[in-house]
Formats: sequence, structure tokens, C-alpha cells
Amino acid sequence: TITMNSSASPKQIPSIFSPSAMSSDTKRVPNPVKFAFGGLAGMGATVFVQPLDLLKNRMQNSTVGLSFPQAVREVLSNKGFFGLYEGLSAGLLRQATYTTTRLGLYTTLLDHFSKGEAPSFLEKAAMGMCAGAVGSIVGNPAEISLIRMSSDGGLPPAERRGYTSVGNALVRITREEGVLTLWRGCSATVTRAMVVNASQLATYSQAKETLRKKFGMKDGVGLQFGSSMISGLATTIASMPVDILKTRLQNMKVINGVPEHKNAVSLLFKIVRSEGVLSLWKGFLPYYSRLGPHTVLCFLILEQLNSAYHKYA
Repeated sequence: TITMNSSASPKQIPSIFSPSAMSSDTKRVPNPVKFAFGGLAGMGATVFVQPLDLLKNRMQNSTVGLSFPQAVREVLSNKGFFGLYEGLSAGLLRQATYTTTRLGLYTTLLDHFSKGEAPSFLEKAAMGMCAGAVGSIVGNPAEISLIRMSSDGGLPPAERRGYTSVGNALVRITREEGVLTLWRGCSATVTRAMVVNASQLATYSQAKETLRKKFGMKDGVGLQFGSSMISGLATTIASMPVDILKTRLQNMKVINGVPEHKNAVSLLFKIVRSEGVLSLWKGFLPYYSRLGPHTVLCFLILEQLNSAYHKYA
């Protein structure tokens, strides 16, 4: 939250994640505006972290232990600097669908179930899981386009799909593989989204509350930054195994009508058996390097949009 000084008494602008934002004497942010703010915050953060998302996808799709420096060198040598932004259009569409839905729904649920006091951590986690599940279903077509576009450059030339934009990817996937392919790996996507949102949104809300009450941190950018970094680390540890399953399922090819992987469970055992259990956290550095800053930027932008609404609307 941001504190404004006036000649009388300081007026505090409530955080969008705080029950004080729902008090009777505070102007409520309309639900459509909450959804719009969520999408704008996610898209703004994605512009900065897209290169890390691309590198994370390359490493997770590699079965030969591609390291972070090797992934960077491979992209820069083959495509140059702007190769790091392959799939940006799909990344922005993903945020416009998935993040708009999940953050808008979460803040709406938090508003609805906050009756003058903060919901418990478990209640916040349940709200996050619900918001994540709905958002992931809405955003799955953009998600599968993003995975394929950002992974394409790491494939042999003969196996590349060569999508030119997210629109081209969506049209070609529908035409060449059927419309239901846009929701391939949806169960893994929903599971990941529930894990991510239960940990990210609930941890962010809880961390802010704890840092404020136990450590005396004042409302502001410092509190938002610290809460975001705690949230990003917790989310990375919890969600990476599900994320690698989702990435490989969405990027797999169907050869002569037979998919490379039967389902998420069989893929999980295959990875553990052939690559080791720690491979489920393959790409940890770029994943956290991407998720940490994305969490920070997304929540900072969201809080500032909320602050601006209360100040100027």
C-alpha cells in the first residue's frame, strides 16, 4: 500500500490484498476493474521476464541436461538477442487470459469473504486454488502456444513448427491437430495453476501480514517487494515438478496417431527413472529468476494500479 501525506492526517490507500480495502469506509474497486488490473499487471511483468521464460522452457524440454549458460549461448548464437523474445505475443496473450482471470477472481473472492478481518491462510490458499484452476482453463490455448513457440528454436530444423505469431499458432494447431489440442495437458496445467496460486497468492497475502505485524514493516514498496520475493521462492519450490510435466506434455508430438507420452503420471515415472528425481527441478535458476521478478513486478504493478484508482478515480 501507499501512504499519502496531507496537511491534516495521513490517508492510507488500502492494498488490493488487504481486508482494509474492503472496509465500509473505503471506496471499493469494481470487479471488472480488478480483472483489468490483473491482466495489465501480468502483461507488464511479462515484457521484462520473457527471456527467462524461454530459457526455462528450453531447459525443461531438453533431455540431455542443458545448463542455463548453454541455453543462453544456444539462443544468442542461433537467433541473436531478440531470439530471447520468441513467443512474446503468446506470453502476452497468456497473461491477458490466465492472469486477468486468476488475479481478478482471487481479489473478487478475497473481497467477498473478508468481513472486517483477514481470512486464514488456508482460506486464502483455497481462494488461490479456485482462481488458478479457472484461469488455467481460460489460458490453456495461449499456454500451449507459448510453450511451443519458445521451445521451437531448440529443436532440429526438420522438427520445428515455425509458428510466426500466437495467432498463427492457434490457427495452425486447430487446423492441423484439432481444436481440443488447444487444451492438451489441461489437467497438468490446472494442477500447476492450483499449486502456483495457492502458494503464490496466499503466501504473498500472508507474508505481507506477517512482515507488517511481526517485523514492523511499513506499508509501501519495501513491504510489497519482500512479500513478493518470499512468495516467488515458495511458489518455485512447490510448482516446478508439475510445471515440467505440463511443459513436456504440451510440447510433445503425436507420431502416427500415438502421443509421445501417455499421461502425466506415466511421464512423471519416466522422468524420474531416466533422468533422476532432481530433474523435476531442472531449470530451477531460470524458473525462479523468472518467477521471482515476475511475482515482484506483477504485484507491484497491481498494487500501484490499485493505489492510482483510489487516488484519482
